[in-house]
Amino acid sequence: MTTKTKTLVANRARGTALVLAASAFFATSGPLAKPAMTAGLTPQQVVSVRISLAAVLLAVGVAVLRPRFLRVGKRDWRVIIGFGLLGVAGAQTMYFAAVSRLPVGIAMLLEFTAPLLVALWVRFVRKTILPAKAWAGTAVAVFGLAMVAQVWDGLRLDAIGVLAGVASAICAACYFLVGEHGLATMHPLTIATYGLLVGAVILCAVAPPWTLPVEVLAAPTPLGPVWTLLVAVAVLSTVVAYSVGMSALRLLPSNVVSVLSLAEPVIATTVAWALLDEQLSVIQIMGGIALLAGAFVVQRASHPLAGQELPPRPDDTSGLATGSLTTPGKT
Repeated sequence: MTTKTKTLVANRARGTALVLAASAFFATSGPLAKPAMTAGLTPQQVVSVRISLAAVLLAVGVAVLRPRFLRVGKRDWRVIIGFGLLGVAGAQTMYFAAVSRLPVGIAMLLEFTAPLLVALWVRFVRKTILPAKAWAGTAVAVFGLAMVAQVWDGLRLDAIGVLAGVASAICAACYFLVGEHGLATMHPLTIATYGLLVGAVILCAVAPPWTLPVEVLAAPTPLGPVWTLLVAVAVLSTVVAYSVGMSALRLLPSNVVSVLSLAEPVIATTVAWALLDEQLSVIQIMGGIALLAGAFVVQRASHPLAGQELPPRPDDTSGLATGSLTTPGKT
């Protein structure tokens, strides 16, 4: 095995681990946010606090620890605004809009058709030929997601809800595609920080976090006071999740990352079962297995595409303590 091949294999393994880690952190948002919403907060209020607090924490952290990552070129701003508008604010807002008019399972299925949109973009816009196994694996993964979400449970259609769900899928696809494009010139922390800041500005206009009722923030829940859950969602489900997710896109192509990210609803369902005593049916378990199997097939089938290292910036030569944000291929 040549040195280049070893590097590709190592990058693919590291990228896969980062995607699954990001999915796990993203998946904690539902179980952590649900008790807060039960206590009296609306979904819009929760997501506004989540993104706004995360943006402030990440911006302060990067400014103190890695201030050079806050330097961006003039051309980068178009990518940053697009990422924040679509990949952050758009995906969050449209998903909750879909949930408000459709069963959660249907809304989740619509949003997580994003891997199909990414694959279509890569195939017909970038003119990249994808292996047949990649298409088959994506289809199996989406079918598994339908089983996990149990889309037939309380099935009803609402035109506005369906449009919102489709919009959430388009925005989620933009998260992968625009994020991947931005990483050609920016560090993962750069695009994550500014993307969250842009998203926070937009979401604050929809649901200003400073208008939250103080009595609800102090209300107790089975997992602790509401305010502690909001902090946990901001730190774990947002700051860490977005940073690790952007790092994964430096090591794997967007079509692979998008399919592997389908592990998120499986992990979320498992976490909800562990923390909130929500039951898992046999069909959901089988669907989770099918979803992960499909994602594995895509990851293996896309091996020739995986591990394509994006060119690092001159200032991108040192990683953080976690080791997940180091320059690919360097020790």
